[in-house]
Amino acid sequence: MSGLKRRMKKFRDIARFLKGSTHFLLLALAAGMLTTMFNALTPQIIRYTVDRLTSEAWQGGNYLLLAAAAVVFSASCAGIFTYFSSVCMAKGSEGFLKTMRDQLYRHIQKLPYTWHGQNKTGDIIQRCTNDVEIIRAFLCNQLMEVIRIVFLVVLYMGIMFSMNVRLSVIAVVFIPVVIGYSMFFYSRISSRFLQADEAEGELTAKVQENLTGVRVVRAFGREIYEIERFDQKNNRFADLWIKVGKLMSVYWGAGDFLTGIQAMTILIAGTVFTVHGEITLGELMAFVSYNASLAWPIRSLGRVLSNMSKAGVSIDRVTYILDAEEEKDEPWEKEVPMDREIRFDHVHFAYGQDLPVLDDVSFSISAGSTFAILGSTGSGKSTLVHLLDRLYDLPERCGSITIGGVDIRNIRRSWLRKNIGMVLQEPFLFSRTVGENISISREHPEWEEIREAAGIACVDDAIEQFADGYETMVGERGVTLSGGQKQRVAIARMLMQKAPVMVFDDSLSAVDAETDVKIRAALKESMGKSTVILISHRVTTLMQADCIMVLDKGRIAEMGTHEELMARHGVYRKIYDIQMNLDEETLKRGGAVCE
Repeated sequence: MSGLKRRMKKFRDIARFLKGSTHFLLLALAAGMLTTMFNALTPQIIRYTVDRLTSEAWQGGNYLLLAAAAVVFSASCAGIFTYFSSVCMAKGSEGFLKTMRDQLYRHIQKLPYTWHGQNKTGDIIQRCTNDVEIIRAFLCNQLMEVIRIVFLVVLYMGIMFSMNVRLSVIAVVFIPVVIGYSMFFYSRISSRFLQADEAEGELTAKVQENLTGVRVVRAFGREIYEIERFDQKNNRFADLWIKVGKLMSVYWGAGDFLTGIQAMTILIAGTVFTVHGEITLGELMAFVSYNASLAWPIRSLGRVLSNMSKAGVSIDRVTYILDAEEEKDEPWEKEVPMDREIRFDHVHFAYGQDLPVLDDVSFSISAGSTFAILGSTGSGKSTLVHLLDRLYDLPERCGSITIGGVDIRNIRRSWLRKNIGMVLQEPFLFSRTVGENISISREHPEWEEIREAAGIACVDDAIEQFADGYETMVGERGVTLSGGQKQRVAIARMLMQKAPVMVFDDSLSAVDAETDVKIRAALKESMGKSTVILISHRVTTLMQADCIMVLDKGRIAEMGTHEELMARHGVYRKIYDIQMNLDEETLKRGGAVCE
């Protein structure tokens, strides 16, 4: 497919969002055309008035009053239709904007986890805000303006030809020159707009990243370093737009020159024609007025064409999101009982072209049991549960993961995620109340259920100490709460799901040992027949599990109960001894300080 055909296809893809707003835009266009027609009357009134003044038929001021009334009437009608056109345009364009943003947001919510991992959040925000606004301005304003300009040119040139053909030909000659120059400029500036938009996306991503990690920046005293990095991206962004601005200045400067040459040529020729009696003074004044009214619209075609270039870039950036394939349930996928055995069979997995994260991993988790996974950072612990939840799909010929004997690739993602409760390694809380964060998985939760879940997670007392209790706003990313409180709220949120499979991905790392014991005891009583998967680097969190698996560099090092692994004197025993010794040393240091 050629570049032009591909661009036109993308324009059509975006234009479908105009559905529901088309009637407003058509009304705006019709009102704009009526405005143009009423504006065209004023030069004619001036023409006949001047011709009357310079003729022997002049009979006093009555005609002046009539002419003045006609000008006022024409201007009033033009103003009314301009207002009506603006209102309809606002309704149509904002309707388009809302429809497009709604669709983009829904689409992004359904995109695979891998897609989000490959794209910067700030750049996605840039595409969904600034680029969408550029598209709206082009489709709903500038494209309508092109149609209105074409109507204006046809109407005014028709009137001008009716007054004097030779003078009109002089005016017409300049039109293709201006349009041709605009087209040449359009072809040269497209790549510059793309570079500038990409730089703006990088700048937005940098700001978003820095604001998200502001506490880390402050904690390590890296403000100057981050400011310098921001300045680099900001300078690049500014330099690119300065270059675009210079090109635009050349365009407008040359356009002013061409317009001036045309106006001078028409004025000289018109004066000669008037002296020779080929045209009246009133006709010359009307002709000059029409020509002046044409100058700006014709020149603005260049602006619209340059904006078409910019809009084309924005359409490419937005359709990049819209063209991404949504994550959806397939017809052959099914819903199966989740309270069944979970089995990983010869699983291999790597992120893209990187080295394997999991290498020939095989194990099973009995229904209703507590299964623990221990391993160092990067050993593949979290990857296992991401595969189980189908955040990442296990490729064919890379082994299988089954629940009750059914390959999870044949189980609906929505069903899996509904029935696998997960507390992530980094608990994310929304900028809502504590109660809303806990009950996010339920549409109409009872307060007793919320408090019960918070009690099991040992966070109820802490919440009650807040002035507004469960109505306390947690702030962006849970800034109101401590690290341990955020983890416990996340645990309570997962418990509200009442899922048959529960995954705790290192979700007790920020709580103290005493609270850890209390939470695990409360969880053991409340989880009933649920299958529990515990992931942790802390041995004490995993000791009571029915089975413990130790991962080392993506492979299973050993597996068994706590007692069995301790008796083997392998990797697990070494980790246990190291952690116990560290705890003892910490206690001794604490005692020495207290003394």
